[in-house]
Amino acid sequence: MAPSTSRRSGTHEAPATAPRFAAAWAALVYAVGTLALGFPALAGRFLVSPTSDQYIAGYAFREFAASQLRATGAMPLWNPYIFGGMPFVASMNGDLFYPTALLRLVVPTDVAMTWAFMIHIFLAAFFTYLFLRAWGLGFLPSLAGGLAYMMGGPIASYVAPGHDGKLYVSALTPLVLWMLVRGMRDGRSWAWGVIAVTVGLATLSPHPQLLQYMLLVSGAFALWLAFGGGEGGHPPRDVALRRLGIALVAVVIGILMGAVQYLPVLHYVPWSPRASGLKGWDFATSYSFPPEELINTVVPQFTGMLDGYWGRNNIHLHSEYLGVVVLALAVLGFGCLRRKRERGAERGAVPRASFARFWMGVLVIALLWSLGRYTPFFALVYAIVPGTKFFRAPSTMFYVVGLALAVFTALGVERVLARDVTRRFAVGWAIAGAVILLLGVTGALTSLAEAIAPAERAAMVQDNAAALLAGAVRSAVVVLIASGVLFALATDRLAGRTGALVLIVLAAADLWSIERIYWPFSPPASVIYAADPTIEYLRSHGDEPGRVLAVPLAPVQAPNDPFYKGDALMAHRIRQVLGYHGNELGRYDVLLDKQEGYRQVVNPQLWRLLNVKYLLTNVGQIELPGSARVAGPAINAAGDSAYLYTLPGDNPAAWVAPVIVKAADDAVLATVLDQRFDPRRAALFDTSAAVEGKQISALPEPSPVTVRVGRYDPGHIELDLSGPAPRGSALVVSENYYPGWEATADGKPATIGRTDFVLIGVALPEGARHVSLRFASVPYEHGKVVSIIALLAALALVAGGITLDRKRHG
Repeated sequence: MAPSTSRRSGTHEAPATAPRFAAAWAALVYAVGTLALGFPALAGRFLVSPTSDQYIAGYAFREFAASQLRATGAMPLWNPYIFGGMPFVASMNGDLFYPTALLRLVVPTDVAMTWAFMIHIFLAAFFTYLFLRAWGLGFLPSLAGGLAYMMGGPIASYVAPGHDGKLYVSALTPLVLWMLVRGMRDGRSWAWGVIAVTVGLATLSPHPQLLQYMLLVSGAFALWLAFGGGEGGHPPRDVALRRLGIALVAVVIGILMGAVQYLPVLHYVPWSPRASGLKGWDFATSYSFPPEELINTVVPQFTGMLDGYWGRNNIHLHSEYLGVVVLALAVLGFGCLRRKRERGAERGAVPRASFARFWMGVLVIALLWSLGRYTPFFALVYAIVPGTKFFRAPSTMFYVVGLALAVFTALGVERVLARDVTRRFAVGWAIAGAVILLLGVTGALTSLAEAIAPAERAAMVQDNAAALLAGAVRSAVVVLIASGVLFALATDRLAGRTGALVLIVLAAADLWSIERIYWPFSPPASVIYAADPTIEYLRSHGDEPGRVLAVPLAPVQAPNDPFYKGDALMAHRIRQVLGYHGNELGRYDVLLDKQEGYRQVVNPQLWRLLNVKYLLTNVGQIELPGSARVAGPAINAAGDSAYLYTLPGDNPAAWVAPVIVKAADDAVLATVLDQRFDPRRAALFDTSAAVEGKQISALPEPSPVTVRVGRYDPGHIELDLSGPAPRGSALVVSENYYPGWEATADGKPATIGRTDFVLIGVALPEGARHVSLRFASVPYEHGKVVSIIALLAALALVAGGITLDRKRHG
């Protein structure tokens, strides 16, 4: 595969020089790269970190959805296992409707989650390759661009924090760009349907913030293709406007594909902790990219990696390392900003200047955006870009920086193939490598870190000093090797193709040496969430519904023990008072006083109200009259001690109250928290409930009618009364109320409403003996219909486009 012209011609390798089965060879390279990072998956290991949300909660959510789908054929709409019960789809629990969720129906959930990450790392590279090839870059440049994107820190490190939704959108972004080339530039009608499907998948990821970024980048690219497409020209204005209109329709169809997820979410917002709406500047700029962390793009150990991080953000589980070889190639690619196709250049050579300028603009804007509060630029973004006020972490835009640098890496490899490399450039990088080495060995980098580190993390800088020195030496050595290759190219000691191959392999090895650290594999889920005697006891007593208060009363060995601080109990179908989510029902948070650290969980009044029967903790003795240890000592799967106690009181799952009283929220909240109030003596309904309340001067005695639970499944509860319901009485069920719950009494519709601030209340017809509760979601059903119609429309666009193109070109 020789260069198309001489080394100083300014033209580059044309697509026709690609090897046979080029796409297959590229796919093989990317598959090898993916397995080089994730080979433990082949032995059944689980790609999850003990510090990630996937470990704490994500696995439980996905396993619950998969098991319910297998058992019932339908997506569960209610989650009874955390925070007193909450809507499942509406509260957003990850990629419930994304295609990789189907893997969880045929293989274990942890295996499916692992391979979903790996598949999308591969796709990030392959779609980038296809985009670059479609634009006209050669095989090796496109191959290098895909490797730079997939193995760079912004993409490859998504697995450490468990950010699968971000990875999905990042992988789909170059696919949209590829389709825009085919649709806007080449006039391929089938591309519009693929764009609709791709936007739909990104919408269902579900990560709305990166979806916004993808749409902004692809929208800018579409406009550039329509009106500024460079030296190669652009379509006539009327054609450009028509194609832009079709692209907009495709995007709308794609967004509508997400209705099954987002219509329930929109209905839920007023009930969630985020009901207050806009969070303001501080929220929108939280987790901005501190400027000093740009040093991590060259020396990834500067602010410390993973647990060694000392920087200004509270959480930093990802990598910004872009690769020193990639940066060298990208800087070489910057030379295309001023190059145009020369007169007499070979037909098929593609002009690069306008293309490079567009991506330089993307690079600069994405970088400034990522810096967030640290530059005045983000104030403009905050003021004019819709949706910005709802999102935090502008640093997530950095993935676009990685994509832009991947483009320039490909352009740089084109120049390498043409041996369009100067001695000055090679020597400049040798000097850069020497400077990095000098800064490392003299301790200058550590001194800089000490000067800017937060005071409370100063000790971590010293702890990181050895790693920083090793990292600086590593980066310097790689730079010096790369500069040697570049010098050999500049002095005609190395052929362009050979030099390109060496630099590509060196770039991949450089990135692999860092990003593999961000691929934490754990034992299978059956091991890390394994049952212990306390869990076995709870499961054996599952016919007696009761919630578990899981709180450590002594320091834990595992900082993120999912049995105490997460949702591991949910994976065993054990209902708990708390859990880990962040989008639970807002009223439930108010009841438990989340702002003060859920201090009400120690209130026996709440135990009675919320059906709390057990305490799971890590101490062997507690001073609580009426409690008794029923299981333990044990060691849970996270390595912490586990003891299970019964809590005092009856604390039933449901009871009959003899009278209905309607009262305002403030009064109800104060009453139910008062230990003098017995919830069995009155059901305190919301004032808007369609029930008839009574004015009473004194609370009556509790009803003699008791309640037996016949069924307590997600979204379906069956209850039997020990006797006929007295006139004017109400059934109170210790499950959170939310619109969608419906009740029948002896087979006939019964009035339902919110009672005791958060719970389900049913006004009982006189004489009723059996009550059935079911949860349904009208927004979900409507959203499902809209999503199906949108998907069919997108597929019709693909099929119609293929047919039209065949007629046009046949």
